[in-house]
Amino acid sequence: MDADQINALLPQTQCTRCGFPDCASYAQAIATGQAGINQCPPGGAEGIRRLSALTGLPELPLSTDHGVEGPLKLAVIDEAWCIGCTLCVKACPVDCIIGTNKHMHTVIESQCTGCELCIPACPVDCISLVNVHPEPAPTGWAAWPQAQADAARQRHSQTQTRRLRAQQEHEKALQAKAEHKLAHLAELTKITEPQQLDAKRAAVEAALARARARRTER
Repeated sequence: MDADQINALLPQTQCTRCGFPDCASYAQAIATGQAGINQCPPGGAEGIRRLSALTGLPELPLSTDHGVEGPLKLAVIDEAWCIGCTLCVKACPVDCIIGTNKHMHTVIESQCTGCELCIPACPVDCISLVNVHPEPAPTGWAAWPQAQADAARQRHSQTQTRRLRAQQEHEKALQAKAEHKLAHLAELTKITEPQQLDAKRAAVEAALARARARRTER
């Protein structure tokens, strides 16, 4: 099975409710037989039918372990309570939250996928979810057109690329800072023994590794 074809049939909310970090990862898992076609609540029953038609796998009820099919939601930030921590900006998989440190944030409504990932990220609980459509609200693909899914997939890809580039640039800056510090230490202490210099370098590199591990955990 082709993972790209499977991914094209997913709603691209990037909500992680399927148990994978994004829609593309879930599609890859389906393609390799590591996940079922019934683990996507945003796609709902219609999504399962689409995946079944493509893969030839039997239709199954939506897995309740991964959630229930529901209406499309929109994240709304309470401006009076927002402290400008930027944690929701970092949590958003499609870059639809804008704002800078210590300034009020806002959601670009037309780009929000209702993934809910910003909710637990907010330390002051100032983000709520509202239905995009009036009652009785449509669910699954009836609430989330293909054009919006395609746009969300593109934004997610751009977001991932930008964040990876920023991480790489940060790593380079840390490495340059470490090398500068080593050179400065060598100059100050007049280190002549290679073993001593190696020990200093190992200590700095270990500190950098711990910093990277802490960022990954966050």
